[in-house]
Amino acid sequence: MLSERRLQVLRAIVQDYVGTEEPVGSKALTERHNLGVSPATVRNDMAALEDEGFIAQPHTSAGRIPTDKGYRLFVDKLAGVKPMTPPERRAIQNFLDGAVDLDDVVARTVRLLAQLTRQVAVVQYPSLTRSTVRHVELLSLAPARVMLVLITDTGRVEQRMIDCPAPFGEASLADLRARLNSRVAGRRFTDVPRLVEDLPEGFDLEDRGTVSAVLSTLLETLVEENEERLMIGGTANLTRFGHDFPLTIRPVLEALEEHVVLLKLLGEAGDSGMTVRIGHENAYEGLNSTSVVSVGYGSGGEAVAKLGVVGPTRMDYPGTMGAVRAVARYVGQILAES
Repeated sequence: MLSERRLQVLRAIVQDYVGTEEPVGSKALTERHNLGVSPATVRNDMAALEDEGFIAQPHTSAGRIPTDKGYRLFVDKLAGVKPMTPPERRAIQNFLDGAVDLDDVVARTVRLLAQLTRQVAVVQYPSLTRSTVRHVELLSLAPARVMLVLITDTGRVEQRMIDCPAPFGEASLADLRARLNSRVAGRRFTDVPRLVEDLPEGFDLEDRGTVSAVLSTLLETLVEENEERLMIGGTANLTRFGHDFPLTIRPVLEALEEHVVLLKLLGEAGDSGMTVRIGHENAYEGLNSTSVVSVGYGSGGEAVAKLGVVGPTRMDYPGTMGAVRAVARYVGQILAES
């Protein structure tokens, strides 16, 4: 265990390096921070921190920089989440309140996160598997063609065309719509299959084929793989951090194009807590020089998706965590009110 003084030295090194982008020396630390000890004592503390792998000397200068291990200790023990100021909170709310639908909410959230943190923002669309059915609409397009519209509690809308095995009248369609919504509205997607399995039996024999086709399309919609969508923005922000990536920025850009990689980095959508993955904690090699800060968002206190940012390990962790948490909270409120 590190002494309290050495923890304070580590905190000062992280703060100075993030702020100045320059390796930090003992003389600068004693001048900028009220550590209450001499530069010689600080040098001894820095040597001990280096021996234990919390800081490193990038080249022959006297300065030191935090390692992944040092950032990890800083985040876990030393850094609080920096709260947003009242003007910042009002700006977030005003920006997101103008959204007209789910796509607009996600697009605005990505832009806002990228602007607030000056990092790359990643927002996952609400997952269907963790959503609730708000309404199922059935529209007749032709005597034997129907449009199914599925509306979720998170404002997501899915549309599918269904070719019916036989003509299906407006009265029959209205009857199916009413019976279907009486069973599934307000219910979790995972419950829907068992709730509708005996529905065709209540219809006339000549209509059961169409009822089964509608139900089959509905169930396919609930489990489709393309539900794991996300939006990314602010990639250009990485160009400001060229010197933070040891060799080249290309592996980072390539990783950001792999949505499967990003979904894994964000973590399980059902986990609403704050996650900070630093450097080599990211399993994907191309992102070993980055940190990922993510948190779940959703309505009713349950996370339906994740959002977060990707940036260099030399990151303002308290500020970034505060911005990510605040934006997630407002997005959750919008979904709850939609």
